[in-house]
Amino acid sequence: MPHPAYQLLEIVGTSPVSSDDAIRNGIEKASLGQYRLDWFQVIETRGQIHDGKVAQFQVIMKVGMRLDQGASAPGITL
Repeated sequence: MPHPAYQLLEIVGTSPVSSDDAIRNGIEKASLGQYRLDWFQVIETRGQIHDGKVAQFQVIMKVGMRLDQGASAPGITL
């Protein structure tokens, strides 16, 4: 396919360890679906505080899912 098209999925990865770990966790979970994920973009980084300490990192990402001709994605019919 010379000119691919993409659908954007918005996901939130989480981790008690780091924002990098939250990115990896989110991408790994999203990859379990029937999606052809090609790239991601971090939109927002935030976290949860418990007893004055960082308890959880949360990273909101847009993930590019390649649409193949003849295939359908959630909410998309080609």
